[in-house]
Amino acid sequence: MEVTFRRSAALVAQTGGLRRSIAVSAAAAVNRRHFSLSSLTRPPPNYPGHVPLTTLEKAALAIGSGLMSLRDPRRGDLIAAFAEATATPYFIYRLRDAMLAHPTGRRILRDRPRITSTSLNLPYLRSLPANAVGRTYVAWLDREGVSPDTRAAVRYIDDAECAYVMQRYRECHDFYHALTGLPVYREGEVALKAFEFANTLLPMTGFSVFAAATLKPSERRRFVSIYLPWALRNGLRAKEIINVYWEEQLERDVGELRSELGVEPPPDLRAIRQREREERRRRKEEAERESGRGRAAGL
Repeated sequence: MEVTFRRSAALVAQTGGLRRSIAVSAAAAVNRRHFSLSSLTRPPPNYPGHVPLTTLEKAALAIGSGLMSLRDPRRGDLIAAFAEATATPYFIYRLRDAMLAHPTGRRILRDRPRITSTSLNLPYLRSLPANAVGRTYVAWLDREGVSPDTRAAVRYIDDAECAYVMQRYRECHDFYHALTGLPVYREGEVALKAFEFANTLLPMTGFSVFAAATLKPSERRRFVSIYLPWALRNGLRAKEIINVYWEEQLERDVGELRSELGVEPPPDLRAIRQREREERRRRKEEAERESGRGRAAGL
């Protein structure tokens, strides 16, 4: 009986060891498979902060961020992700090639300047004449309460040079605002995106124009009748604005630069909205006075 017990214990031990061996082997196989798949489909980063994505992941990022940004146009992170996911394989290369074909664009790609509150010396820009590009830019920042330090870093574009092109476009966006005079109201942002789409062909800018559907009826009518025609006309006829070396234009007359680029400022959206508010206030006050006179007459 003791022999039988020992044989049973040995068999159990062998069985347990075999199970452990199988479990270890299976885990190792899964790990090898996981490592093999990830190593084949996800290459190492090409630059600091780069997040390589598979084709399926890029498609999921584009669809998800696009739908969510339409729902909430104020989510700059979603708009940035959608821009990067949809810029390849063609559109960002087209913009990069436009820079390579232009002498100033080539210098920008070689120098790779960044636009931040420290690189531009904002106090100096405030001391420039009112008609200078730099003064126009910083006055727009101050009026709208915007900082050049809020632009997200590019993460999902694989080519390092193309990633810089997207970063440059992103950081120049406020200069485009200042050049056109469009404010950061949703109506102004949609108008500027339509202008950028006509000039750069980046899919995100064209997709953003659909946010016009979320405008108030009066804003939507104004956009369709005034700002959309302006954006398409000026964006198509203007030179490639990505090739403007803004850091070298700061002391130049802004009207002269607009003429050189072929950009005609649109009607002042802030002034239009202010006049509409004053008109609504006036009509409301008149209605209240009429109502007061009617009640007095009834007494």
